[in-house]
Amino acid sequence: MKTFTATYTSPLGPIVIESDGQAITSLRFSIEKASITSKEAPKETATTVPIIAETIQWLDDYFAGKRPCNVPQLNPQGTAFQKRVWQALLTIPYGETLSYGEIAKMVDCRSAQAVGQAVGANPIALIIPCHRVIASNGQLGGYAYGIKIKKRLLELEQL
Repeated sequence: MKTFTATYTSPLGPIVIESDGQAITSLRFSIEKASITSKEAPKETATTVPIIAETIQWLDDYFAGKRPCNVPQLNPQGTAFQKRVWQALLTIPYGETLSYGEIAKMVDCRSAQAVGQAVGANPIALIIPCHRVIASNGQLGGYAYGIKIKKRLLELEQL
């Protein structure tokens, strides 16, 4: 399978966008800790691929403090449970947060910890808004790209 990749320069650092040409398969901040490599077919840099161009527009709007309305086509790879959790994350409104426990209730799961693991495995940051999930005590909790970035994203959404 062919993978297209582009790097977006955000105010919080580079973001790597990956697509299969039809949908976004990965969107992540490019930091050492989060580096992911693929053993699949070679990647092509392609900002002209329509889905990548649409995602770049989404990111432009997001970082400009606008509420992006059209979510690009997504194709995150994960287990059925992870996909249920990621679908629930897509329902969290811009500028709002939910706790891991609240997400667990939404997906009919008794374990906020299991939800936390699924949230942490989200391959499409920002668009699937895992940064909007917090601990039940109101603390930020973890974030794959660091608490500093999570805090800045939540602050951005409060404009």
